[in-house]
Amino acid sequence: MNKENQLTRAVVYVKLKDGVLDPQGSTIQRALENMGYYGIKEVRSGKVFEIAFQQDQGKKPEELIDEICKKLLTNPVIEKYNFEISK
Repeated sequence: MNKENQLTRAVVYVKLKDGVLDPQGSTIQRALENMGYYGIKEVRSGKVFEIAFQQDQGKKPEELIDEICKKLLTNPVIEKYNFEISK
């Protein structure tokens, strides 16, 4: 069996919590307006991580990805996250 077929994949979406200022999003919004795209009321920036892993980590995939998010991928004070897992 191909090792690639044995991997579980997770896509993690990280974005700023509501109420946290987003300077990058504001800059993009202004640039869009300057380019003639009117009516854009808000742009919020974020990050996407794609993680491929083998399931023999001693934890359920959801527990593993949640732990990785909390320990490394996010700043829990200002960011929130969600993820999708596929096999």
